[in-house]
Amino acid sequence: MGAHQLTMQINVKAAAISVGLLWGIFGMCVTAIGNLLVPGYGQALLNVMASVYPGYEATQSIGQVIIGTLYGILDGVLVGTVFAWLYNTMAPKCGG
Repeated sequence: MGAHQLTMQINVKAAAISVGLLWGIFGMCVTAIGNLLVPGYGQALLNVMASVYPGYEATQSIGQVIIGTLYGILDGVLVGTVFAWLYNTMAPKCGG
């Protein structure tokens, strides 16, 4: 009798939403602190974000905080989706 091995699967939708929310909150915190509360905090990261995300500028405004947060959510959803899909694809092939 052969051994039947179950492989745990990650819920892709749940992973996408979870990572999206976490990364969005991170983006909101960094842009809010860096842009509004403590000028200069995380400026290097804000400059990188400005170079990657169209429409985002590392300037002090609530609008930029919102844009940074939305980009964070979008990035997180994409990363969570790809991670869960890749895990679900590879886990059975790697022995669970």
